[in-house]
Amino acid sequence: MRDQFHEQLDSVFVELAAICRQVETAVTRATAALMSGDVTTAERVIDADVDIDRARERVEESAFELLSLQQPVAGDLRVVVAALRMVTELERMGDLSVHVAKIARLRVPEIAVPDAAKPTVQRMAAVAEDMVARVADIISTRDVEAAIILGRDDEEMDQLRRTSFAELLSDDWDHGVEAAVDIALLGRYYERIADHAVSVANRVVFVVTGEKPTAVS
Repeated sequence: MRDQFHEQLDSVFVELAAICRQVETAVTRATAALMSGDVTTAERVIDADVDIDRARERVEESAFELLSLQQPVAGDLRVVVAALRMVTELERMGDLSVHVAKIARLRVPEIAVPDAAKPTVQRMAAVAEDMVARVADIISTRDVEAAIILGRDDEEMDQLRRTSFAELLSDDWDHGVEAAVDIALLGRYYERIADHAVSVANRVVFVVTGEKPTAVS
């Protein structure tokens, strides 16, 4: 019975990693739409979000089944509860990608990001994409060291967010209020994607070690 339980639990983590890969694709495509003004790509991101939602529902159903039928002991219960929290974080990351895509779609046929802001926004997007890709591997391997390193690397995103604000508040900003609002929102979306990636990685640490990193809420 316990072997069956752990097989089912392992399958939940396989599904979590797969959802994270879907989120990675969503972030990449949303950024591509943002930088090119490609409404078709933006729509693909928005439409594909339902697949992430359905995958989240499957994970929740599997986790609740484990809770109700297998009556997990303390250590196993910790893992199941962590999985439920992780899948919620992953779904939110997908939702944030949709928000990016919607800004891209809203400004078509124009491009939402002015040329002056592109380097910072592109770097924020690249950092977010990298962190999502890495957290997918962390879920698959349950690599504690990689999870801890990911949390430390979040500092670059924080610095980019500060840089973005400085650009918006500069006397040289001459792209209007609408563009400034878009850039402020985009910075927030990418920052939150990174924050959720760190939170998921920290939950992996909690699953493996039983210790709760300070970044886990």
